[in-house]
Amino acid sequence: MKRTLLLVAGLVAGTILAGVAAPGAQGGLLRAGPMLGYSQMREVALWVQTTSAARVQIAYWSSGDPDRRQVTEPVDTDRQRAFTATLTAELLEPGTRYEYEVLIDGSPVQLPYPTRFQTQTLWQWRTDPPAATIAVASCFYVNEPAYDRPPPPYGAEFQILDHLTARAPEAMLWLGDNTYLREVDWHSRSGILHRYTHTRSYPGLQPLLASTHHYAIWDDHDYGPNNSDRAYWAKGLTREAFELFWPNPSHGIPGLPGIATTFEWADALFVLLDNRTNRSPNDRITGKRTILGERQLQWLIDTLAASRAPFKFVAMGGQFLNPYDGFETYASFPQERDRILRLLQQEDIPGVIFLTGDRHRTEMSRLDRRGSYPLYEFTISPLTAGPFQGELEPNTLRVDGTLVQNRNFALLHIEGPRTDRVLTVTVIDKDGVERWSRELRARDLR
Repeated sequence: MKRTLLLVAGLVAGTILAGVAAPGAQGGLLRAGPMLGYSQMREVALWVQTTSAARVQIAYWSSGDPDRRQVTEPVDTDRQRAFTATLTAELLEPGTRYEYEVLIDGSPVQLPYPTRFQTQTLWQWRTDPPAATIAVASCFYVNEPAYDRPPPPYGAEFQILDHLTARAPEAMLWLGDNTYLREVDWHSRSGILHRYTHTRSYPGLQPLLASTHHYAIWDDHDYGPNNSDRAYWAKGLTREAFELFWPNPSHGIPGLPGIATTFEWADALFVLLDNRTNRSPNDRITGKRTILGERQLQWLIDTLAASRAPFKFVAMGGQFLNPYDGFETYASFPQERDRILRLLQQEDIPGVIFLTGDRHRTEMSRLDRRGSYPLYEFTISPLTAGPFQGELEPNTLRVDGTLVQNRNFALLHIEGPRTDRVLTVTVIDKDGVERWSRELRARDLR
Protein backbone atom coordinates (compact mmCIF):
# COMPACT_ATOMS: atom_id res chain seq x y z
CA MET A 1 0.00 0.00 0.00
CA LYS A 2 1.31 3.45 -0.83
CA ARG A 3 2.79 5.35 2.08
CA THR A 4 2.31 8.78 0.62
CA LEU A 5 -0.61 10.68 2.06
CA LEU A 6 -3.73 10.26 -0.07
CA LEU A 7 -5.93 13.35 -0.11
CA VAL A 8 -9.63 13.10 -0.78
CA ALA A 9 -12.30 15.70 -0.92
CA GLY A 10 -14.32 16.28 2.19
CA LEU A 11 -14.59 18.90 4.87
CA VAL A 12 -14.36 18.47 8.62
CA ALA A 13 -14.63 21.71 10.55
CA GLY A 14 -13.93 23.63 7.34
CA THR A 15 -10.55 22.07 6.44
CA ILE A 16 -9.52 19.52 3.80
CA LEU A 17 -8.30 16.36 5.48
CA ALA A 18 -6.42 13.21 4.54
CA GLY A 19 -8.55 10.24 3.55
CA VAL A 20 -8.39 6.51 2.97
CA ALA A 21 -8.76 4.76 -0.36
CA ALA A 22 -11.53 2.20 0.03
CA PRO A 23 -12.92 0.50 -3.09
CA GLY A 24 -16.57 -0.45 -3.24
CA ALA A 25 -19.97 1.16 -3.49
CA GLN A 26 -19.50 3.43 -0.48
CA GLY A 27 -15.72 3.46 -0.23
CA GLY A 28 -15.55 7.16 -1.03
CA LEU A 29 -17.41 7.94 2.19
CA LEU A 30 -14.94 6.11 4.45
CA ARG A 31 -12.22 8.45 5.68
CA ALA A 32 -10.54 6.41 8.45
CA GLY A 33 -11.00 3.04 10.06
CA PRO A 34 -12.53 0.72 10.74
CA MET A 35 -10.61 0.52 14.02
CA LEU A 36 -11.11 -1.98 16.81
CA GLY A 37 -11.54 -0.53 20.29
CA TYR A 38 -11.93 -2.35 23.58
CA SER A 39 -12.68 -6.06 23.69
CA GLN A 40 -14.66 -7.76 26.43
CA MET A 41 -16.05 -11.28 26.63
CA ARG A 42 -19.50 -10.26 25.33
CA GLU A 43 -18.86 -6.90 23.70
CA VAL A 44 -16.46 -5.16 21.32
CA ALA A 45 -16.22 -1.51 20.28
CA LEU A 46 -15.56 -0.57 16.65
CA TRP A 47 -14.82 2.91 15.30
CA VAL A 48 -15.11 4.55 11.88
CA GLN A 49 -14.92 8.04 10.41
CA THR A 50 -16.70 9.15 7.26
CA THR A 51 -16.00 12.05 4.91
CA SER A 52 -19.50 13.49 5.31
CA ALA A 53 -22.78 12.74 7.05
CA ALA A 54 -23.71 9.07 6.66
CA ARG A 55 -25.37 6.17 8.44
CA VAL A 56 -22.86 3.53 9.51
CA GLN A 57 -23.19 0.01 10.86
CA ILE A 58 -20.96 -3.01 11.33
CA ALA A 59 -22.05 -6.45 10.13
CA TYR A 60 -20.21 -9.29 11.88
CA TRP A 61 -20.19 -13.07 12.08
CA SER A 62 -18.11 -15.76 13.76
CA SER A 63 -15.27 -16.85 11.49
CA GLY A 64 -16.37 -19.49 9.02
CA ASP A 65 -20.08 -18.88 9.60
CA PRO A 66 -21.06 -15.90 7.38
CA ASP A 67 -24.68 -17.04 7.18
CA ARG A 68 -25.26 -16.04 10.81
CA ARG A 69 -24.61 -12.34 10.45
CA GLN A 70 -25.44 -9.80 13.09
CA VAL A 71 -25.54 -6.03 12.65
CA THR A 72 -24.85 -3.25 15.14
CA GLU A 73 -27.32 -0.49 15.83
CA PRO A 74 -26.86 2.28 13.24
CA VAL A 75 -25.09 5.52 14.07
CA ASP A 76 -25.47 8.71 12.03
CA THR A 77 -22.20 10.61 11.66
CA ASP A 78 -22.28 14.40 11.63
CA ARG A 79 -19.97 17.39 11.45
CA GLN A 80 -20.29 18.17 15.16
CA ARG A 81 -18.63 14.85 16.04
CA ALA A 82 -16.07 15.09 13.21
CA PHE A 83 -18.08 12.42 11.34
CA THR A 84 -16.85 9.74 13.77
CA ALA A 85 -18.89 6.87 15.15
CA THR A 86 -18.25 4.25 17.82
CA LEU A 87 -20.38 1.16 17.34
CA THR A 88 -20.86 -1.76 19.70
CA ALA A 89 -21.02 -5.43 18.75
CA GLU A 90 -23.11 -6.93 21.56
CA LEU A 91 -23.97 -10.32 23.07
CA LEU A 92 -20.92 -11.99 21.59
CA GLU A 93 -19.53 -15.35 22.60
CA PRO A 94 -16.34 -15.39 24.73
CA GLY A 95 -13.11 -16.58 23.16
CA THR A 96 -14.45 -16.28 19.63
CA ARG A 97 -12.96 -14.75 16.50
CA TYR A 98 -15.27 -12.75 14.28
CA GLU A 99 -15.06 -11.28 10.81
CA TYR A 100 -16.83 -8.03 9.97
CA GLU A 101 -17.53 -5.42 7.33
CA VAL A 102 -18.46 -1.76 7.38
CA LEU A 103 -21.84 -0.70 6.04
CA ILE A 104 -22.26 2.93 4.97
CA ASP A 105 -25.80 3.97 4.10
CA GLY A 106 -26.63 0.27 3.91
CA SER A 107 -23.91 -0.70 1.42
CA PRO A 108 -20.78 -2.73 2.29
CA VAL A 109 -17.31 -1.22 1.93
CA GLN A 110 -14.78 -3.56 0.38
CA LEU A 111 -11.32 -3.25 1.96
CA PRO A 112 -8.02 -4.72 0.73
CA TYR A 113 -6.94 -6.08 4.13
CA PRO A 114 -8.45 -8.40 6.76
CA THR A 115 -11.17 -7.10 9.08
CA ARG A 116 -11.57 -9.27 12.14
CA PHE A 117 -11.89 -8.99 15.90
CA GLN A 118 -11.90 -11.29 18.89
CA THR A 119 -13.58 -11.51 22.24
CA GLN A 120 -11.68 -12.28 25.40
CA THR A 121 -11.60 -15.83 26.72
CA LEU A 122 -13.68 -17.07 29.64
CA TRP A 123 -10.87 -18.92 31.38
CA GLN A 124 -11.59 -18.23 35.06
CA TRP A 125 -12.30 -21.40 37.10
CA ARG A 126 -11.84 -23.43 33.91
CA THR A 127 -8.31 -23.39 32.52
CA ASP A 128 -5.00 -21.61 32.80
CA PRO A 129 -5.13 -18.06 31.44
CA PRO A 130 -4.56 -17.84 27.69
CA ALA A 131 -1.33 -16.57 26.21
CA ALA A 132 -1.52 -12.95 25.05
CA THR A 133 0.52 -10.55 22.92
CA ILE A 134 0.08 -6.79 23.30
CA ALA A 135 1.99 -4.21 21.27
CA VAL A 136 3.11 -0.93 22.86
CA ALA A 137 4.40 2.22 21.16
CA SER A 138 4.37 6.01 21.42
CA CYS A 139 5.20 9.15 19.44
CA PHE A 140 3.37 8.69 16.13
CA TYR A 141 4.00 11.65 13.82
CA VAL A 142 2.36 11.99 10.40
CA ASN A 143 3.77 14.77 8.24
CA GLU A 144 1.73 17.64 6.85
CA PRO A 145 4.32 19.92 5.23
CA ALA A 146 2.26 23.11 5.30
CA TYR A 147 2.22 23.04 9.11
CA ASP A 148 5.35 21.05 9.99
CA ARG A 149 8.65 22.35 11.30
CA PRO A 150 11.21 23.04 8.53
CA PRO A 151 12.63 20.00 6.65
CA PRO A 152 13.81 17.32 6.89
CA PRO A 153 10.44 15.68 7.68
CA TYR A 154 10.04 14.84 11.36
CA GLY A 155 7.96 11.73 10.63
CA ALA A 156 9.67 8.98 8.66
CA GLU A 157 10.25 5.26 8.16
CA PHE A 158 6.56 4.44 8.09
CA GLN A 159 7.37 0.89 7.00
CA ILE A 160 7.48 0.19 10.72
CA LEU A 161 3.67 -0.02 10.57
CA ASP A 162 3.93 -2.98 8.18
CA HIS A 163 6.26 -4.79 10.57
CA LEU A 164 3.95 -4.07 13.49
CA THR A 165 0.88 -5.31 11.62
CA ALA A 166 2.71 -8.44 10.47
CA ARG A 167 3.37 -9.41 14.10
CA ALA A 168 -0.43 -9.64 14.57
CA PRO A 169 -0.71 -8.54 18.21
CA GLU A 170 -4.11 -9.11 19.74
CA ALA A 171 -4.15 -5.63 21.25
CA MET A 172 -2.08 -2.45 21.15
CA LEU A 173 -1.53 0.18 23.83
CA TRP A 174 -0.63 3.65 22.54
CA LEU A 175 1.53 5.35 25.18
CA GLY A 176 0.90 8.99 24.27
CA ASP A 177 1.90 11.54 21.64
CA ASN A 178 -0.30 9.45 19.37
CA THR A 179 -0.75 12.54 17.24
CA TYR A 180 1.19 15.81 17.27
CA LEU A 181 -0.89 18.95 17.57
CA ARG A 182 0.88 21.78 15.73
CA GLU A 183 0.95 25.48 16.59
CA VAL A 184 -1.92 26.12 14.18
CA ASP A 185 -4.05 23.52 15.98
CA TRP A 186 -3.63 24.39 19.66
CA HIS A 187 -6.24 27.13 19.98
CA SER A 188 -9.22 25.98 17.95
CA ARG A 189 -11.59 23.05 17.98
CA SER A 190 -11.43 22.80 14.20
CA GLY A 191 -7.63 22.65 14.28
CA ILE A 192 -7.62 19.95 16.95
CA LEU A 193 -10.14 17.81 15.07
CA HIS A 194 -8.18 18.32 11.86
CA ARG A 195 -5.01 17.06 13.48
CA TYR A 196 -6.63 13.98 15.00
CA THR A 197 -8.29 13.20 11.67
CA HIS A 198 -5.15 13.80 9.62
CA THR A 199 -3.16 11.34 11.75
CA ARG A 200 -5.87 8.69 12.03
CA SER A 201 -6.51 8.59 8.27
CA TYR A 202 -2.91 7.85 7.26
CA PRO A 203 -3.34 5.02 4.70
CA GLY A 204 -0.53 2.81 5.99
CA LEU A 205 -2.12 2.73 9.44
CA GLN A 206 -5.45 1.28 8.34
CA PRO A 207 -4.60 -2.47 8.24
CA LEU A 208 -3.31 -2.29 11.83
CA LEU A 209 -6.42 -0.46 12.99
CA ALA A 210 -8.74 -3.01 11.42
CA SER A 211 -7.44 -6.20 13.04
CA THR A 212 -5.88 -5.24 16.40
CA HIS A 213 -7.76 -3.93 19.44
CA HIS A 214 -6.53 -0.47 20.44
CA TYR A 215 -6.28 1.34 23.78
CA ALA A 216 -4.62 4.70 24.43
CA ILE A 217 -3.41 7.32 26.85
CA TRP A 218 -2.13 10.77 25.93
CA ASP A 219 0.95 12.86 26.65
CA ASP A 220 1.67 16.51 25.93
CA HIS A 221 1.47 16.59 22.13
CA ASP A 222 -1.98 15.02 21.78
CA TYR A 223 -3.16 16.94 24.86
CA GLY A 224 -1.88 20.38 23.84
CA PRO A 225 1.38 22.29 23.36
CA ASN A 226 4.79 20.87 24.24
CA ASN A 227 5.09 20.20 28.00
CA SER A 228 1.51 21.38 28.56
CA ASP A 229 -0.26 21.09 31.91
CA ARG A 230 -3.50 21.90 33.74
CA ALA A 231 -3.25 25.55 32.71
CA TYR A 232 -3.89 24.74 29.02
CA TRP A 233 -7.18 26.51 28.32
CA ALA A 234 -8.33 24.13 25.55
CA LYS A 235 -7.88 20.88 27.44
CA GLY A 236 -11.63 20.34 27.30
CA LEU A 237 -11.44 20.42 23.50
CA THR A 238 -8.59 17.94 23.30
CA ARG A 239 -10.34 15.68 25.78
CA GLU A 240 -13.41 15.79 23.53
CA ALA A 241 -11.24 14.85 20.54
CA PHE A 242 -9.62 12.01 22.49
CA GLU A 243 -13.06 10.65 23.40
CA LEU A 244 -14.22 10.89 19.79
CA PHE A 245 -11.19 9.09 18.38
CA TRP A 246 -10.29 6.49 21.04
CA PRO A 247 -12.98 3.94 22.01
CA ASN A 248 -11.45 3.07 25.38
CA PRO A 249 -13.58 1.24 27.98
CA SER A 250 -14.15 4.61 29.68
CA HIS A 251 -12.83 8.16 29.66
CA GLY A 252 -11.87 9.35 33.12
CA ILE A 253 -12.56 7.80 36.49
CA PRO A 254 -15.82 8.31 38.41
CA GLY A 255 -16.23 11.95 39.34
CA LEU A 256 -12.92 13.04 37.82
CA PRO A 257 -12.73 14.21 34.18
CA GLY A 258 -9.77 13.08 32.12
CA ILE A 259 -8.71 10.00 30.21
CA ALA A 260 -7.70 7.56 32.97
CA THR A 261 -9.18 4.07 32.75
CA THR A 262 -8.28 0.39 33.06
CA PHE A 263 -8.61 -2.76 31.02
CA GLU A 264 -7.66 -6.42 31.39
CA TRP A 265 -6.25 -8.72 28.75
CA ALA A 266 -6.12 -12.38 29.70
CA ASP A 267 -5.01 -12.16 33.35
CA ALA A 268 -2.99 -8.93 33.00
CA LEU A 269 -4.18 -5.58 34.33
CA PHE A 270 -3.47 -2.31 32.52
CA VAL A 271 -3.96 0.95 34.42
CA LEU A 272 -4.00 3.93 32.05
CA LEU A 273 -3.09 7.22 33.73
CA ASP A 274 -3.74 10.84 32.78
CA ASN A 275 -0.50 12.76 33.36
CA ARG A 276 -1.68 16.11 31.93
CA THR A 277 -5.15 17.18 33.09
CA ASN A 278 -4.16 17.74 36.74
CA ARG A 279 -0.45 18.45 36.23
CA SER A 280 1.13 21.47 37.93
CA PRO A 281 3.10 23.76 35.61
CA ASN A 282 6.75 22.70 35.55
CA ASP A 283 7.89 26.19 36.57
CA ARG A 284 5.33 26.73 39.34
CA ILE A 285 7.20 27.59 42.56
CA THR A 286 4.46 27.80 45.21
CA GLY A 287 1.67 25.36 46.00
CA LYS A 288 1.56 21.57 45.99
CA ARG A 289 3.27 20.06 42.97
CA THR A 290 1.42 17.16 41.37
CA ILE A 291 1.16 15.19 38.16
CA LEU A 292 -1.77 12.89 38.91
CA GLY A 293 -3.68 14.89 41.49
CA GLU A 294 -4.80 13.42 44.81
CA ARG A 295 -7.94 11.64 43.59
CA GLN A 296 -6.22 9.94 40.66
CA LEU A 297 -3.31 8.92 42.87
CA GLN A 298 -5.63 7.27 45.39
CA TRP A 299 -7.55 5.58 42.56
CA LEU A 300 -4.27 4.21 41.20
CA ILE A 301 -3.30 2.63 44.52
CA ASP A 302 -6.85 1.35 45.10
CA THR A 303 -6.92 -0.25 41.65
CA LEU A 304 -3.55 -1.94 42.06
CA ALA A 305 -4.29 -3.15 45.59
CA ALA A 306 -7.65 -4.62 44.52
CA SER A 307 -6.21 -6.59 41.60
CA ARG A 308 -5.03 -10.19 41.69
CA ALA A 309 -3.39 -9.92 38.27
CA PRO A 310 0.15 -11.39 38.22
CA PHE A 311 1.29 -8.45 36.04
CA LYS A 312 -0.10 -4.97 36.73
CA PHE A 313 1.03 -2.55 34.03
CA VAL A 314 0.89 1.15 34.88
CA ALA A 315 0.92 3.27 31.70
CA MET A 316 1.70 6.98 31.69
CA GLY A 317 3.11 9.40 29.16
CA GLY A 318 6.40 10.37 30.85
CA GLN A 319 9.07 8.30 32.58
CA PHE A 320 8.46 7.35 36.21
CA LEU A 321 11.55 5.52 37.48
CA ASN A 322 14.31 7.52 35.76
CA PRO A 323 15.89 9.49 38.65
CA TYR A 324 17.18 12.30 36.42
CA ASP A 325 15.39 15.60 37.14
CA GLY A 326 14.74 16.88 33.63
CA PHE A 327 12.90 16.24 30.36
CA GLU A 328 9.63 16.01 32.33
CA THR A 329 10.52 12.82 34.18
CA TYR A 330 8.63 12.16 37.42
CA ALA A 331 11.86 12.99 39.25
CA SER A 332 10.89 16.64 38.78
CA PHE A 333 8.02 15.92 41.19
CA PRO A 334 10.02 14.08 43.86
CA GLN A 335 7.49 14.23 46.69
CA GLU A 336 4.72 12.61 44.64
CA ARG A 337 7.08 10.09 43.06
CA ASP A 338 8.43 9.06 46.47
CA ARG A 339 4.91 8.85 47.85
CA ILE A 340 3.80 6.47 45.12
CA LEU A 341 6.87 4.29 45.63
CA ARG A 342 6.26 4.25 49.37
CA LEU A 343 2.59 3.30 48.96
CA LEU A 344 3.43 0.47 46.57
CA GLN A 345 5.75 -0.98 49.18
CA GLN A 346 3.52 -0.32 52.20
CA GLU A 347 0.53 -1.90 50.47
CA ASP A 348 2.72 -4.86 49.44
CA ILE A 349 1.39 -4.78 45.86
CA PRO A 350 3.00 -7.46 43.67
CA GLY A 351 3.59 -7.48 39.92
CA VAL A 352 3.76 -3.74 39.18
CA ILE A 353 5.51 -2.76 35.93
CA PHE A 354 5.60 0.74 34.40
CA LEU A 355 5.06 1.41 30.68
CA THR A 356 5.99 4.85 29.38
CA GLY A 357 6.71 6.75 26.19
CA ASP A 358 7.63 10.39 25.43
CA ARG A 359 11.44 10.15 25.37
CA HIS A 360 12.03 9.37 21.65
CA ARG A 361 14.22 6.48 22.68
CA THR A 362 13.62 3.06 24.21
CA GLU A 363 15.17 1.72 27.40
CA MET A 364 14.49 -0.54 30.35
CA SER A 365 14.98 0.81 33.87
CA ARG A 366 15.27 -1.21 37.10
CA LEU A 367 14.87 0.12 40.63
CA ASP A 368 16.05 -2.24 43.37
CA ARG A 369 14.12 -1.85 46.63
CA ARG A 370 15.16 -3.05 50.06
CA GLY A 371 12.67 -5.57 51.39
CA SER A 372 10.72 -5.89 48.14
CA TYR A 373 11.06 -6.94 44.52
CA PRO A 374 12.70 -4.70 41.87
CA LEU A 375 10.47 -2.30 39.95
CA TYR A 376 10.82 -2.25 36.17
CA GLU A 377 9.95 0.39 33.61
CA PHE A 378 9.84 -0.10 29.86
CA THR A 379 10.07 3.18 27.96
CA ILE A 380 9.10 2.55 24.32
CA SER A 381 9.53 5.43 21.83
CA PRO A 382 9.34 6.65 19.06
CA LEU A 383 7.13 4.93 16.46
CA THR A 384 7.50 7.38 13.54
CA ALA A 385 8.56 10.67 15.18
CA GLY A 386 12.22 11.68 15.20
CA PRO A 387 14.52 9.67 17.49
CA PHE A 388 16.39 11.55 20.24
CA GLN A 389 19.82 12.56 18.97
CA GLY A 390 21.21 14.66 21.84
CA GLU A 391 23.46 13.75 24.72
CA LEU A 392 21.81 11.22 27.01
CA GLU A 393 21.15 12.19 30.60
CA PRO A 394 22.59 9.84 33.25
CA ASN A 395 19.69 7.49 33.91
CA THR A 396 21.47 5.42 36.55
CA LEU A 397 18.66 2.84 36.48
CA ARG A 398 19.04 2.04 32.78
CA VAL A 399 19.67 -1.65 32.17
CA ASP A 400 22.74 -2.24 30.01
CA GLY A 401 21.98 -3.34 26.48
CA THR A 402 18.43 -1.96 26.35
CA LEU A 403 18.98 1.49 24.83
CA VAL A 404 17.52 1.84 21.31
CA GLN A 405 17.86 5.19 19.54
CA ASN A 406 15.87 4.62 16.39
CA ARG A 407 12.19 4.09 15.62
CA ASN A 408 10.73 1.02 17.29
CA PHE A 409 7.86 -0.67 19.10
CA ALA A 410 7.63 -3.46 21.65
CA LEU A 411 5.62 -6.62 22.11
CA LEU A 412 4.54 -7.85 25.53
CA HIS A 413 3.99 -11.60 25.41
CA ILE A 414 2.49 -13.32 28.45
CA GLU A 415 2.18 -17.08 28.77
CA GLY A 416 2.49 -19.99 31.17
CA PRO A 417 0.31 -21.68 33.78
CA ARG A 418 -1.73 -19.53 36.16
CA THR A 419 0.75 -20.00 39.00
CA ASP A 420 3.85 -19.26 36.92
CA ARG A 421 3.12 -16.59 34.34
CA VAL A 422 6.02 -15.30 32.27
CA LEU A 423 6.31 -11.91 30.55
CA THR A 424 8.63 -11.50 27.57
CA VAL A 425 9.26 -7.96 26.32
CA THR A 426 10.72 -7.76 22.81
CA VAL A 427 11.76 -4.51 21.14
CA ILE A 428 11.53 -4.42 17.33
CA ASP A 429 12.96 -1.65 15.18
CA LYS A 430 11.85 0.10 12.00
CA ASP A 431 13.18 -2.69 9.80
CA GLY A 432 11.46 -5.46 11.73
CA VAL A 433 14.70 -6.48 13.47
CA GLU A 434 14.47 -7.63 17.09
CA ARG A 435 16.84 -5.42 19.06
CA TRP A 436 16.54 -7.03 22.48
CA SER A 437 14.31 -9.23 24.60
CA ARG A 438 13.93 -9.56 28.37
CA GLU A 439 11.96 -12.08 30.43
CA LEU A 440 10.26 -11.48 33.79
CA ARG A 441 8.48 -14.11 35.88
CA ALA A 442 5.49 -13.10 37.96
CA ARG A 443 6.76 -15.12 40.91
CA ASP A 444 9.85 -12.87 41.03
CA LEU A 445 7.70 -9.73 41.37
CA ARG A 446 6.29 -10.50 44.82
